[in-house]
Amino acid sequence: MSRPFRQVDVFTTIPYQGNPVAVVLDGAGLDDDAMRAFARWTNLSETTFVLPPTSPAADYRVRIFTPSSELPFAGHPTLGTCHAWLAERPASARPARIVQECGVGLVPLRQTPDGLAFAAPPLRRSGPVEGPLVARISAMLGITPDDVVAAQWVDNGPGWVAVLLEHAESVLALRPRGVDLNLGVVGPWPPGSETAFEVRAFMPMGDATIEDPVTGSLNASLAQWLLRTGRASAPYTASQGSVLHRAGRIHISTDADGTVWVAGGTVTCLSGAAEL
Repeated sequence: MSRPFRQVDVFTTIPYQGNPVAVVLDGAGLDDDAMRAFARWTNLSETTFVLPPTSPAADYRVRIFTPSSELPFAGHPTLGTCHAWLAERPASARPARIVQECGVGLVPLRQTPDGLAFAAPPLRRSGPVEGPLVARISAMLGITPDDVVAAQWVDNGPGWVAVLLEHAESVLALRPRGVDLNLGVVGPWPPGSETAFEVRAFMPMGDATIEDPVTGSLNASLAQWLLRTGRASAPYTASQGSVLHRAGRIHISTDADGTVWVAGGTVTCLSGAAEL
């Protein structure tokens, strides 16, 4: 069966400079095995399937798959799926506010001058990282525990643990090995720089360590931590993907009630049909 399909680059307005996501716009009738098989075939960090919502408050429901597992939430697939869903509708019928249903519940999205934005979901786990784990993470990153300014659990679905280093240059210099958990690293750029922070995301895949080009879920939870502790002030922009020759830009803002919004550009790179 032919199903409408788009591949969307996220956190960029320049094609092939962000993080791609594959979006199957009609996932109705597909079972879990079919979704997993297609996600393995695309071999992207995430593939999504759009389904009718089960909540009357949602515009659509999405399931998010990596090549090896299903995620309850992920940031760049959220923006990329919303971009693809909107692109299927006439411009006059595209709402300014959208509600996505996914594994963590309802996620509001809105259109902003910086691109589509999602409201950061609540953290499932927070709090400081214990000393032995800081030491183990430091060894994975090839640094010493004294190089770590702070470390915090910032899990909003994928299981992120975050490490703050003193400088953005220190983040760019990392060459990690043996990473066995989803690990985010952030460091500030000097005042007056193009972006406020440099971010990198590392995760295990089998025995290998892979790096995600631009990571919405991590930047959402990093923002919640950095803003709460006074290490950042909104609005700010983070850069990610530099080591991978990408130019991801993540725009962070807040509402008066403290809601953190994560925005970025989205652009369709491929469109057509998938046989599923």
